[in-house]
Amino acid sequence: QALLVESGGGLVQPGGSLRLSCAVSGIIFSSTATAMGWYRQAPGKQRELVADMRSGGGIVNYAAFVKGRFTISRDNAKNTVYLQMNSLKPEDTAVYYCKATLFGREYWGQGTQVTVSS
Repeated sequence: QALLVESGGGLVQPGGSLRLSCAVSGIIFSSTATAMGWYRQAPGKQRELVADMRSGGGIVNYAAFVKGRFTISRDNAKNTVYLQMNSLKPEDTAVYYCKATLFGREYWGQGTQVTVSS
Protein backbone atom coordinates (compact mmCIF):
# COMPACT_ATOMS: atom_id res chain seq x y z
CA GLN A 1 0.00 0.00 0.00
CA ALA A 2 1.42 3.35 -1.05
CA LEU A 3 2.09 5.88 1.67
CA LEU A 4 3.39 9.41 1.20
CA VAL A 5 4.09 11.43 4.33
CA GLU A 6 4.95 15.11 4.13
CA SER A 7 6.74 16.99 6.88
CA GLY A 8 8.60 20.23 7.45
CA GLY A 9 5.78 22.72 7.21
CA GLY A 10 5.15 25.43 9.76
CA LEU A 11 5.02 29.14 10.41
CA VAL A 12 7.79 31.28 8.95
CA GLN A 13 8.31 35.00 8.50
CA PRO A 14 8.42 36.57 5.05
CA GLY A 15 11.85 36.10 3.53
CA GLY A 16 12.44 32.95 5.53
CA SER A 17 13.07 29.37 4.43
CA LEU A 18 11.60 25.94 4.95
CA ARG A 19 12.46 22.51 3.64
CA LEU A 20 9.61 20.13 3.06
CA SER A 21 10.16 16.38 2.94
CA CYS A 22 8.00 13.63 1.50
CA ALA A 23 8.82 10.10 2.56
CA VAL A 24 7.48 7.46 0.17
CA SER A 25 6.83 3.82 0.94
CA GLY A 26 4.87 0.95 -0.54
CA ILE A 27 5.66 1.73 -4.18
CA ILE A 28 8.69 1.70 -6.42
CA PHE A 29 10.74 4.84 -5.84
CA SER A 30 12.97 5.08 -8.86
CA SER A 31 14.23 7.99 -10.90
CA THR A 32 13.46 6.05 -14.06
CA ALA A 33 9.92 5.03 -13.13
CA THR A 34 8.52 7.34 -10.47
CA ALA A 35 7.74 10.95 -11.18
CA MET A 36 7.50 13.14 -8.09
CA GLY A 37 5.87 16.49 -7.63
CA TRP A 38 4.90 19.13 -5.11
CA TYR A 39 1.56 20.89 -5.30
CA ARG A 40 -0.13 23.43 -3.10
CA GLN A 41 -3.63 24.57 -2.31
CA ALA A 42 -4.48 27.86 -0.67
CA PRO A 43 -7.89 28.47 0.94
CA GLY A 44 -10.54 29.05 -1.69
CA LYS A 45 -8.18 28.20 -4.55
CA GLN A 46 -7.55 25.21 -6.72
CA ARG A 47 -4.60 22.93 -6.15
CA GLU A 48 -1.67 23.98 -8.33
CA LEU A 49 1.66 22.57 -9.38
CA VAL A 50 4.70 23.96 -7.60
CA ALA A 51 7.47 21.76 -9.01
CA ASP A 52 7.93 18.28 -10.37
CA MET A 53 10.62 15.86 -11.44
CA ARG A 54 9.72 13.66 -14.36
CA SER A 55 10.69 10.03 -14.49
CA GLY A 56 13.29 8.81 -16.95
CA GLY A 57 15.35 11.84 -17.86
CA GLY A 58 14.72 13.60 -14.57
CA ILE A 59 13.41 16.76 -16.19
CA VAL A 60 12.53 19.33 -13.56
CA ASN A 61 9.70 21.79 -13.98
CA TYR A 62 8.83 24.78 -11.81
CA ALA A 63 5.81 27.02 -11.68
CA ALA A 64 6.64 30.55 -12.72
CA PHE A 65 5.80 31.92 -9.29
CA VAL A 66 8.54 29.88 -7.56
CA LYS A 67 11.37 29.94 -10.06
CA GLY A 68 14.62 30.92 -8.45
CA ARG A 69 13.20 30.51 -4.96
CA PHE A 70 12.26 26.83 -4.63
CA THR A 71 14.26 23.72 -5.45
CA ILE A 72 12.94 20.18 -5.78
CA SER A 73 15.28 17.26 -5.20
CA ARG A 74 15.11 13.58 -4.40
CA ASP A 75 17.18 11.04 -2.49
CA ASN A 76 16.48 7.61 -3.93
CA ALA A 77 18.42 5.92 -1.14
CA LYS A 78 15.98 7.42 1.37
CA ASN A 79 12.84 7.20 -0.80
CA THR A 80 12.35 10.88 -0.13
CA VAL A 81 11.68 13.99 -2.18
CA TYR A 82 12.38 17.47 -0.89
CA LEU A 83 11.23 20.99 -1.58
CA GLN A 84 13.63 23.67 -0.44
CA MET A 85 11.74 26.96 -0.20
CA ASN A 86 13.63 30.22 0.14
CA SER A 87 12.55 33.86 0.11
CA LEU A 88 9.07 32.86 1.18
CA LYS A 89 6.22 35.28 0.65
CA PRO A 90 2.82 35.55 2.33
CA GLU A 91 1.23 34.35 -0.92
CA ASP A 92 3.11 31.07 -0.55
CA THR A 93 0.82 30.23 2.36
CA ALA A 94 -0.97 26.98 1.52
CA VAL A 95 -1.17 23.30 2.23
CA TYR A 96 1.63 21.61 0.32
CA TYR A 97 1.08 18.13 -1.08
CA CYS A 98 3.45 15.54 -2.44
CA LYS A 99 2.45 13.40 -5.42
CA ALA A 100 4.01 10.28 -6.89
CA THR A 101 3.13 9.05 -10.36
CA LEU A 102 4.02 5.48 -11.20
CA PHE A 103 2.86 3.66 -14.36
CA GLY A 104 0.10 6.23 -14.81
CA ARG A 105 -1.28 5.95 -11.30
CA GLU A 106 -1.16 8.87 -8.89
CA TYR A 107 -0.52 8.73 -5.17
CA TRP A 108 -0.95 11.70 -2.84
CA GLY A 109 0.19 12.59 0.64
CA GLN A 110 -1.99 14.17 3.28
CA GLY A 111 -0.35 17.59 3.02
CA THR A 112 1.61 19.88 5.29
CA GLN A 113 0.63 23.43 6.17
CA VAL A 114 2.98 26.28 5.31
CA THR A 115 2.12 29.69 6.71
CA VAL A 116 4.17 32.75 5.83
CA SER A 117 3.34 35.64 8.11
CA SER A 118 4.98 38.25 10.29
